[in-house]
Amino acid sequence: MEKGPNIELFIKAGMDGENVGNCPFCQRLFMVLWLKGVRFTVTTVDMKKKPAELKDLAPGTNPPFLLYNGELKTDFLKIEEFLEQTLAPPRYPQLSPANKESFDVGADIFAKFSAFIKNSPNNSVHEKALLREFKRLDDYLNAPLPEEIDHNSTDDVLVSSRKFLDGNRLTLADCNLLPKLNVIKVAAKKYCDFDIPADFTGVWRYLRNAYEREEFSHTCPADAEIERAYLSVASKRK
Repeated sequence: MEKGPNIELFIKAGMDGENVGNCPFCQRLFMVLWLKGVRFTVTTVDMKKKPAELKDLAPGTNPPFLLYNGELKTDFLKIEEFLEQTLAPPRYPQLSPANKESFDVGADIFAKFSAFIKNSPNNSVHEKALLREFKRLDDYLNAPLPEEIDHNSTDDVLVSSRKFLDGNRLTLADCNLLPKLNVIKVAAKKYCDFDIPADFTGVWRYLRNAYEREEFSHTCPADAEIERAYLSVASKRK
């Protein structure tokens, strides 16, 4: 059997310097590698005291970064593209979504959340903007994808039953969006008393399905890591 590549992923460490820290981009690559089914190691980097060997390895670079067969890769978008092209079928699954909108639909939600949490509690405008993005996401998740519609059937599929953004398998689109949604869910509740509305049934179906997958749930930082990361943001509010 052909030996797989030697891969080491470096991600941000938590407050204890060891566990997984709050970094949606780190989690994104962690999920991609897990979904690829490739063997890899994960090293958490304590941002307060970067080890000397890491300073030599990637000077001035913050996680995530990657060593692939000894070659350093530092741009997380380029890393994701590289992994999708290099860890390709038939040995590894393709993770690109079939529908472009699966990537586009959540593109602005994190920016709207950032504005919301920075301006709380006097933030009805920002809250409405965030809710609009959630509504857009919810509409997409509840709308049947083309492959869910059987044109030979007399029964209309009115609401999608798919588990994830692009169908019933996790894709790069989910690796991008789910870590951000987890941050929003935890930090907005803690500092803005904001819950994702229960009537966004598509969003909640999506999150419930995601938390059941170890590729997501086991790569999430602890809630306390997210809360700590946004403590300074919340404390600067007027």
